[in-house]
Amino acid sequence: MNLITTYDCTDIDWQTISETLKSVGMAYYEPEKHKKAFQASHTTVFVYDAKTLIGFGRAISDGAYQAAVYDCAVVKEYQGRGIGRIIVEKILEKIADCNVILYAAPGKEGFYEKQGFRKMKTGMALFNNSDSMKDRGFTE
Repeated sequence: MNLITTYDCTDIDWQTISETLKSVGMAYYEPEKHKKAFQASHTTVFVYDAKTLIGFGRAISDGAYQAAVYDCAVVKEYQGRGIGRIIVEKILEKIADCNVILYAAPGKEGFYEKQGFRKMKTGMALFNNSDSMKDRGFTE
């Protein structure tokens, strides 16, 4: 692999972002909505194998003491090779002084625990699609 990491949203194939999120079972939207979300984020990370986008993630933050990580995903063929760890590490470097929260896809909690995250006892959520999120195991 010839890994290249960038923080720049320029020239991103937003269709690939949407398709990757869908293929790994995460929330996905039309490409323009992902573009808007990533461009409005505090931190973005994109990982390429040569010229092929293989993983990405983002964080929203006040840049002072609070941050939340979203949309971390790796193309299925590249999973299990440390790409997700690289994405999380790069994001955390950019928000180093912040408390960080995230919600993991059900079954992926172990990956984030290996990155130092711990389960919250008081986490709460108000989702637009609350029935779907309950059915998918995100809420009680």
